Amino acid sequence: MTTSYRHLGPGYRKGPILLRGNQIPGETSDKRLLDKSESADWVHQDPWRVLRIQSEFVEGFGALAELGPAISIFGSARTKPDHPDYELAHTCARLVVERGYAVITGGGPGVMEAGNRGAYEADGVSVGLGIELPFEQGMNEYVNLGVNFRYFFARKTMFVKYASGFIVLPGGFGTFDELFEALTLVQTHKITEFPIVLVGKDYWAGLIAWLKDSVAKRGMINPADVDLFHVVDTAEEAVQIVADHADSVHAAALESFSDSDEEPVEG
Repeated sequence: MTTSYRHLGPGYRKGPILLRGNQIPGETSDKRLLDKSESADWVHQDPWRVLRIQSEFVEGFGALAELGPAISIFGSARTKPDHPDYELAHTCARLVVERGYAVITGGGPGVMEAGNRGAYEADGVSVGLGIELPFEQGMNEYVNLGVNFRYFFARKTMFVKYASGFIVLPGGFGTFDELFEALTLVQTHKITEFPIVLVGKDYWAGLIAWLKDSVAKRGMINPADVDLFHVVDTAEEAVQIVADHADSVHAAALESFSDSDEEPVEG
């Protein structure tokens, strides 16, 4: 008698732990962290959570410290391989690698997979920053440097710290979250010299009109804040804007470093 086993799929990542089948939990670490339970158990649990959060930062910094210059590509996890946005992300990633940069994505399917695939097939560094989600489909197969996170805020820090700019393709709430996080950091001068490029003028037109006609007109943002990002239609335009800017910043940094090493001239 033979026993047949059901294939359990790519599994569920919980930090460094892989879970499959009935081992997959019903709640994520983020949800448990933010739970406002009436129980006083959190008094005893949260100090340990702080150590876990600390470990995520330490592991992320350690994994990416020697990455070198990189550009993040964002977009929907729902994008299918036969959709034009998939090919657009793939081309963006290839061009990014050709300009000498690594590619960072969220490590999942859709646009993220396309970005990692483009980088991998161009013999570049293909980074995936995964996140624990109830419907997580695992790290895509084109990632050659992957880090899995339990907490969104730790993951977001890695996106910003190790990227020289963002290329944002059409996406949903997760994409909007990353986009507005970056815009807020630029607007409040928490980060500088950071280009953000939206790809797909038709897709982003409604959002941009709302920002100009509703948000700016009501005084919720300055009219100039709408100029904190660029909007283009092609991969070539997107990569040129981000990579040219990053090149100039890195050149200026090298020149400044070189000047600081010069011996003082005696008069």
